[in-house]
Amino acid sequence: MHFSQVGDEEVIDLRELFLVFWSGKWLIGGLTFVATVVAVIFALLLPNIYRAEALLVPNQDDPSSNASALAAQYGGLASLARINVGNGAPDRTALGLEILKSRKFISEFVERHDILVPLMAATGWNSETGTLEVDADSYDESAGEWVRDARPPRSKSPSLQEAFEKFSSANLIVSQDDKTGFVTVAVEHYSPIIAQQWVEWLIRDLNATVMRQDVDEAERAIKYLEEQIAATSVADLQNVFFRLIEEQTKTVMLAKVSPEYMFRTIDPAVVPELKARPKRSVIALIGMVLGGLVGIVVVLVSKKST
Repeated sequence: MHFSQVGDEEVIDLRELFLVFWSGKWLIGGLTFVATVVAVIFALLLPNIYRAEALLVPNQDDPSSNASALAAQYGGLASLARINVGNGAPDRTALGLEILKSRKFISEFVERHDILVPLMAATGWNSETGTLEVDADSYDESAGEWVRDARPPRSKSPSLQEAFEKFSSANLIVSQDDKTGFVTVAVEHYSPIIAQQWVEWLIRDLNATVMRQDVDEAERAIKYLEEQIAATSVADLQNVFFRLIEEQTKTVMLAKVSPEYMFRTIDPAVVPELKARPKRSVIALIGMVLGGLVGIVVVLVSKKST
């Protein structure tokens, strides 16, 4: 290959470079073809992954907001009663999302709905029969027991810690739009039916979990305030305690009658008809491009060595 000297730089003769590539066209074409075929085969072997998602909006009718507003007027008393006055408290939406992604919530979710097998042993989905394909080397469906070969500290039956890691990294997707505040909760799985069901369960369980936490906190505050009413004879303090009890009671009542306590569903999850991934055409295209680049490099190296 000829190089012409221009200043301190070498400029490649493009015509000669084209002739080099042309002389190695069969090698470049062959490697491109092989890489494309390998990429297509690889793409075809990948199982389909379906994604179900729901669009949520934070519930503006927060039953605990009135209690917190009133408690803020009586900061010292509210603190004694363990009532959150909102100073320095985390945003409720951010709090809810962190609960959703937490180890405790996901572990309890896996146990509550008994989803360890479809989470840890699934390998695909048979769309014709509508059944989940399970890895026989991990789980014996006929015997109903785990048979995987696991080394300590792992055991045959996956732990909740493993389930949390798998669910968080491979299945659960949570995002929030910074402008609108809308929250998207999505689940990816081999089964479109399971993906949709898990999204519904996640939203329902999250609302129920936050509701129980707020109700428990309000009931503890009510109990404390009732004790303080009985322990004091100062009428002004008793009036304050009664008002705090009234608001905490409203919190309990409204929470228990509102199933969408923290997040309200705008667009519920549906069973997806089309796969989310893999993008087989993209994989094939990447294989073709890489094969062509490898072929070009091989031709250049072999030409330079001669």
